[in-house]
Amino acid sequence: MARTFSGGPLAKPLIGLTAAILTSAGIAGWPTGTARAQTQKPVEIALIMPLSGPWARQGQLEKLGAEMAIDEINKNGGIKSMGGAKLELISIDAGDSAEKAKNAAQRLVAEHPNVVGGLGAWLSTFTLAITEVTERAQIPWLTLSYADSLTNRGFKYIFQTSPTADTQATEALPTLIDLAKSATGKAPKTIGLIGDNTASPVSFLKPLRAPGGLDKYGMKAVVDETYTPPLSDATTLMQRVRATRPDMLLYITTTISDLKLGLDKMNEFHIGKGAVPVIGSGGANGAPEVLKNVSPDLLEGYIFIVANWGLKGQEQIIDAFKKRTGEPWMTQDALDGYGHVWIFKDALEKVGVADKVKVAEAMHTMEFDSGPTAMTFPGKVKFDPAGHRVGAPLVIVQWQNGVPVTIYPIDRATAKAKWPKS
Repeated sequence: MARTFSGGPLAKPLIGLTAAILTSAGIAGWPTGTARAQTQKPVEIALIMPLSGPWARQGQLEKLGAEMAIDEINKNGGIKSMGGAKLELISIDAGDSAEKAKNAAQRLVAEHPNVVGGLGAWLSTFTLAITEVTERAQIPWLTLSYADSLTNRGFKYIFQTSPTADTQATEALPTLIDLAKSATGKAPKTIGLIGDNTASPVSFLKPLRAPGGLDKYGMKAVVDETYTPPLSDATTLMQRVRATRPDMLLYITTTISDLKLGLDKMNEFHIGKGAVPVIGSGGANGAPEVLKNVSPDLLEGYIFIVANWGLKGQEQIIDAFKKRTGEPWMTQDALDGYGHVWIFKDALEKVGVADKVKVAEAMHTMEFDSGPTAMTFPGKVKFDPAGHRVGAPLVIVQWQNGVPVTIYPIDRATAKAKWPKS
C-alpha cells in the first residue's frame, strides 16, 4: 500500500529528510565518493596457474602472494582514482599440460570479459599457450616465466618481470666462475649440462649449447643431456656425471621430484655434497617442500638461479606473508604474485578506468619505482615495447643450514656465498 504525503504537519520534516538523504548520497543517481566505492563493480584480475598436478605447489604459492596484495590494496582504499574500486582475483587452474592451460585461458576470456589483466602460469610452456589466447583478447599478461620466446613473438600484451632464461644463463656463468675462482683459487674448466625439455630449461641452456657458447668462458661441456619430466630414475644421467666429474654441473629441473632423484643419486655415486658443485634454476628449487623430500645435508651448498627471492628491503612484506600464511619464507612465486598485482594497481591508478587496453598502454610507459611494487623486485621495473623488463637483474640463491638465502646481487643479499667444496 502506497502512501502520499501532500502538505499538513508532516510535510516539512519529510522534505528536510529527503534533502538530507540526497545531499549525503548524491543527486539523481550521482553518488558521492563514499557511495561510489560501495557501488563500484570490482575490478577483475585473473590468475591462471597450475593448482593441480606436479607444479601445483608453485601455483599455490603465487596465488597466496596475489591474494595478500589484493587484500592489502582493498583494505587501504582500493583504486583511489576509480573512487575506491576494489580488486577481485579470478583464479583458474592451468592443470598439468599446455593444452589444459590454453583451455583455462579460453574459459577466462569467455566467462570473464571484464578482466583488465592477468598473471601466470609459472611454467614457460604453459605461459606460451595461455598468452596466445590472451594476446588476441588484448588482456595485459604479467609472467615470471623465463623462456625468451615469450617476449620474442611481437606481442603487445605480455610483460615479463624476470630476466629471460638465456640472459640468466649468460649472466650467471661468469658470476659462478668468479665465485668458484675466489673460493678454490682456480677457474672451473669443465661443465655438465642436464635439463628437462620444457621451455625454460631449453631456453636457459640454449646459449651455452650454441657453437662457441662455452668457449668464451674457457669451458667445455663433458656432459650434455635433455630429458622429459618427471624422471622415474636418475641413474643413467648421474652415471655420466660420475664418469666425467665436471668442475660444475648445471642441473636444470622444473619439479621437486626430479631435484630429489638427482641429488639422491649423486650422493649414492659419491659425487654429491659438493664433490661436484650443482647449480639449478627456478623457484621450485627453494620451495619449502624441498626439505620434506631432500635432506638438509644433501641440499647444503646447492645453488640455484631465480628472477626474485627474499632480499634486503623486503623484510616488511616477507614478515607479513609469513604471519598470514604460516610459510617459513617467501619464494619467488609468492613475491611475484604479490608484485604483479601491485603493478596492475599502479597502472589502474594512472588510467583511472577498468580498461584493459589502457592498462597495457600504461604498463608500457610507466616506471614502477616506488611503493610495494618497487620493493618487491630487484632493480627498477620498466618494460620495453616487447614486454621485456629493462635491466632485470640476476638473483642467485644458495641453501645454507636448511634455508635458501640470497647470495647475489651482493648489495641486497641476505648471506655470503659459499662455494661447495668436496
